[in-house]
Amino acid sequence: MTTQKSKIKTLIVDDEALARRTIRDLLVNDPQIEIMGECSNGLEAVKAMQTQVPDLLFLDIQMPQMNGFEALAEVDVESIPAIIFVTAFDQYALKAFEVNALDYLMKPFTDQRFEEAVKKAKEQIEMKEVNRLSQSLVALLGKDSGAKRLTTQTIPAAPKKSFLSRFMIRSSGKAAFVKVEDVDWIAADDYYIKLHVGSKSHLLRISMSELEEKLDPKKFLRIHRSTIINFDRVKELQQNPNGDCSVILRDGTELKLSRSRRDRLERFLMSSDD
Repeated sequence: MTTQKSKIKTLIVDDEALARRTIRDLLVNDPQIEIMGECSNGLEAVKAMQTQVPDLLFLDIQMPQMNGFEALAEVDVESIPAIIFVTAFDQYALKAFEVNALDYLMKPFTDQRFEEAVKKAKEQIEMKEVNRLSQSLVALLGKDSGAKRLTTQTIPAAPKKSFLSRFMIRSSGKAAFVKVEDVDWIAADDYYIKLHVGSKSHLLRISMSELEEKLDPKKFLRIHRSTIINFDRVKELQQNPNGDCSVILRDGTELKLSRSRRDRLERFLMSSDD
């Protein structure tokens, strides 16, 4: 008679509701996973882990008030579970994670990359390697093996911020690339965003807020909670009879302009004419 393996208790920590929902949706049908909870910030995560230590932790690094490393500082290093960092760090900073054999998901991540990370975490848990990973985490943060505290100064330093230059589009097992400057405008589409490139459109799994941070603000502007435009595609602003404004693109596309974002767009268009 075989004994049934206990489920892997999993905690999801991310300040983006969409990011938490994405991870939950990808885990919900996994028979080995039991989602014990979700946290929207580091403080909630600390409280949750003080009550029950998870086997697997999905941890966002960049969160307001208390980031991911600060949250770990409040937990006994020896009790740190298998961790998959969810991060927007660029590839240079991520080298530190790779050297210390700690896994991470770079936003935006694909379903395949997510599955690979979960598979690796399961293997680590099965082989009882949590303590080794704890030591790797300490090494990453520049501490010796007896360290119990992690600080904001230990977060891997990234070089000067660089913005997204291209999108990777996956379809039918193939990957194609779209240059950022070729995108006319971007719309929120349920759990995804839709890139509008000429007569074509492409879906990507990323939130508007995450994407906005990756785009050069000198070239792209969020004109509405569900719309980002390429400044270079703007033809004119049009005021409607009800007082609202629309942005008219060069191809004739008309997009609603939020009143709170109108001033910034007007300032940019005026400076472009100088």
